Amino acid sequence: MIRPNRRQLLIAGALAPLSTRAARAASYPDRPIRIIIPYAAGGVAETVTRLLAVGMERKLGQKLVIEAKPGAAGNIGTIEVARAEPDGYTLLVAAANNFVINQFLIKMPVDPLTALAPVANLADVPLVLFTNPAVPARTLLEFIAYARANPGKLNYGTPSAGTVNHLFIERLKQAAGFDITNIPFRGSPPAMMALLANEIQLFPVGLAAGAGYLQDGKLVALAAATEQRLPALPTVPTVIECGFPGFTASNWWGMAAPAGTPEAIIALINQTVAQALDDRAVAEHFATLGLVVPHTTRQQFGAQLKEEAALWSATIRRGNITIQ
Repeated sequence: MIRPNRRQLLIAGALAPLSTRAARAASYPDRPIRIIIPYAAGGVAETVTRLLAVGMERKLGQKLVIEAKPGAAGNIGTIEVARAEPDGYTLLVAAANNFVINQFLIKMPVDPLTALAPVANLADVPLVLFTNPAVPARTLLEFIAYARANPGKLNYGTPSAGTVNHLFIERLKQAAGFDITNIPFRGSPPAMMALLANEIQLFPVGLAAGAGYLQDGKLVALAAATEQRLPALPTVPTVIECGFPGFTASNWWGMAAPAGTPEAIIALINQTVAQALDDRAVAEHFATLGLVVPHTTRQQFGAQLKEEAALWSATIRRGNITIQ
């Protein structure tokens, strides 16, 4: 009998996990898939995931088990997915801060940019800058001039510290040279109530949160942080039009898998998500929630993560921004 030599044994040992992984990918999925949402149950992330789950389950032939794992600004659930077996059976649905912001503000045992493999961008919420009509400003430039004339006297609200909402205004402050204090809230509803009471004078948030108050004259939309004017606000200029090139921002939700998940599995999930997003009923429901279907490829989403990480880390560094 010819005995294999050491080199042959080493090669066989190295190839065995690859062949096993390939076999698992070929039969994927053969059991339910966990989707971890790193926030409290009932939020936008869960709503988006459940809307998409109907079509995804039909395509994949397996149930999606959605689990809320809140805590530590979404880091607990994010880290759990990053450390999970990279077999496609544990996925993450989270907002921008868990992909491209938190690692620059909070000490984390993993870097989401390398520990997670981007699967798909699920939904966008472009920011609109709202103010109270008691503020003597009807345009963004008027608001900035008013803030410059009243340094330290104005406040802006955010749904939480360290969010895109927070960092976008900090970036604008750095570029335009005005002083305004961040008041973080626990979610958008209390921040909106504070704006209506003029306890804060600026709130960057999705259009749906303030649209009804605009119609009643209880709020003023100063600008939209979008490339083009929003169809629903054709008379409201973009921040870019106000003289700030490249100033766009969106709260978005994305899906990711642990790094090392087989390419074939990631491609299949991405394709399944894209088909679910193309469903007219999903698009209509998104519209009622103020969500925009992103229509980006997986490669574009991956590039977006790197670009935003560079942008927000620079904003944090320049502003010496910290969160408690």
